[in-house]
Amino acid sequence: METPDNATETPEPTGIAAQDWATASVDPQYRAAVVDLLGALAYGELAAFERLAEDAKLAPTLSDKAELAKMASAEFHHFERLSERLAEIETDPTAAMEPFAKALDDFHRQTAPSDWLEGLVKAYVGDSIASDFYREVAARLDSDTRSLVLAVLDDTGHGNFAVEKVRAAIEAEPRVGGRLALWARRLMGEALSQAQRVVADRDALSTMLVGGVADGFDLAEVGRMFSRITEAHTKRMAALGLAA
Repeated sequence: METPDNATETPEPTGIAAQDWATASVDPQYRAAVVDLLGALAYGELAAFERLAEDAKLAPTLSDKAELAKMASAEFHHFERLSERLAEIETDPTAAMEPFAKALDDFHRQTAPSDWLEGLVKAYVGDSIASDFYREVAARLDSDTRSLVLAVLDDTGHGNFAVEKVRAAIEAEPRVGGRLALWARRLMGEALSQAQRVVADRDALSTMLVGGVADGFDLAEVGRMFSRITEAHTKRMAALGLAA
């Protein structure tokens, strides 16, 4: 097979990223950072399950309701995998999730959708911002933890579903686009603020991001990371047919 001209080689992992969990977890600070990360992810998946199940009540058709129910089921499966992993590394899943419950609950309360379309945009935009953040962190994790994190960040199908429904709604009633664009901008701001607050409140996670237990991160790289997340958000807005 020929290599495309524009292909880029993936750099070989170094440091902790080149280690497995058994080796990397000897460092207590790294272990604490991973417990925080898995706890935050687990509660995020549980909250996503609850939200999708609730949003299904707003669905205009039975097929839409069934589609959201299927996605909610996938999110709960991700939650179960994370909980099982926490138990495997001798950590109580509830205790690991507890520090992140209030911040995530506050975010969902402050961004409660008023209708079906706002719910779709929130799931697509809000969840994608969180997934981008976790994927950035995953690149610096040990191989075992990285594989799990990337697996639970797999698209549940909500992305394509949301794009299809939102674009159809805008085509049918163009005025809807302006309202949803404002809503998506608000979600972006709230999601980034929430992510920054969570990291700042957890010493192990913040150390991981600014260069302590993770290779290659520094404050400048953190800034570039959030720039990449913002750029990805702009592309998703375009996919929805909305102005960023």
